[in-house]
Amino acid sequence: MLRKILTKTILLVSFVSLFTDIASEMLYPVMPVYLRSIGFSVLLIGILEGLAEATAGLSKGYFGNFSDKAGKRVPFVRWGYLLSAVSKPLMALFVYPLWIFFARTLDRLGKGIRTGARDAMLSDETTPEHKGKVFGFHRAMDTVGAAIGPLAALVYLNYYPGQYKWLFVIAFAPGLVAILLTFLLKEKVRHGSKKQRVGFLSYLKYWKTAGTQYKILVAGLLLFTLFNSSDAFLLLAVKNQGLSDTSMIGVYIFYNLIYALLAFPIGIVADRIGLRTTLVAGLFVFALVYSFMGYAFNITQFLVLFGMYAVYAASTEGISKALITNLSAKSDTATAIGFYTSFASIFTMLASSLAGLLWFTLGPKPMFLISGAGVALAATLLAMSKFITGKFIKSA
Repeated sequence: MLRKILTKTILLVSFVSLFTDIASEMLYPVMPVYLRSIGFSVLLIGILEGLAEATAGLSKGYFGNFSDKAGKRVPFVRWGYLLSAVSKPLMALFVYPLWIFFARTLDRLGKGIRTGARDAMLSDETTPEHKGKVFGFHRAMDTVGAAIGPLAALVYLNYYPGQYKWLFVIAFAPGLVAILLTFLLKEKVRHGSKKQRVGFLSYLKYWKTAGTQYKILVAGLLLFTLFNSSDAFLLLAVKNQGLSDTSMIGVYIFYNLIYALLAFPIGIVADRIGLRTTLVAGLFVFALVYSFMGYAFNITQFLVLFGMYAVYAASTEGISKALITNLSAKSDTATAIGFYTSFASIFTMLASSLAGLLWFTLGPKPMFLISGAGVALAATLLAMSKFITGKFIKSA
């Protein structure tokens, strides 16, 4: 049964994501330290990450729409992963601020190019009743890479402490494997036309033609995103209690391992009980985790909370995209995903800025409590939405 559901294309895309995440997450824990070591101030790091995230956000919508209009997926997937892989060693080549900005933005542009087309390709390979399984499997493979990456970084830094530059070069190796795997993908989509012109912001028009259920879902998800700051604040909460860098990275690896183990099983359950039900439950778990995160003070408590956070992630990240693809026409799948992920990137940037301000002015406990309350509100509104507009379509 699973062999029929997990097609060759789904497996290939999942392994591409796995190797790409090994490369990306190998650098995630050391990126701020590396930037500080080459002279970047905290302010400059913030500007860099903000610009990179804005680039990813705007490009996700444009290239998702472009993919639908062109009727192709593979070129966007291939070029997206290629740019991200090449950007890794570029960051170690020169240390000039403008060059670092270029390399980091190139990485995020790659993510923007591939996201809509990749998720649409996964959707095209399955049926509505199996979307939870497919997107859950993809997230599981992606997150296995997110666990292997920082573990590899820990091993490397144990033998070569402080030698960050070579880590950026090493990270190109799994990225190269990902690129090579994209050449095994075969194009199947043929519903577009190369002659159609795509304006940079033309994907915004999709909101007018989108269905009511899509609008309610995306509005609820974006409200959630407005309170969902960067995971860096969770790691900062660990450091704030005086735990070591090794403990902090260890907790992050633990989170990714639990997430990887749960994503596929939760996807199977979601197909049975409903994607919306699973999504809402996951958001309530998030609210619970954030409500207690500011009060944790030892490694055991942090492990429990990060384990619960993995349950939230496995119940929402792939599931939300599965829901979106079920609530959009096949010819508009990449545009629908691109529209949502575009605004989600921008809202995440706003959420992180707001969280930073709250942490600075009020402290970590109020910041986490406010975020938890906001997400609880978003989850409640999504839970009530079926009474407002009727039930979502089957498997949604």
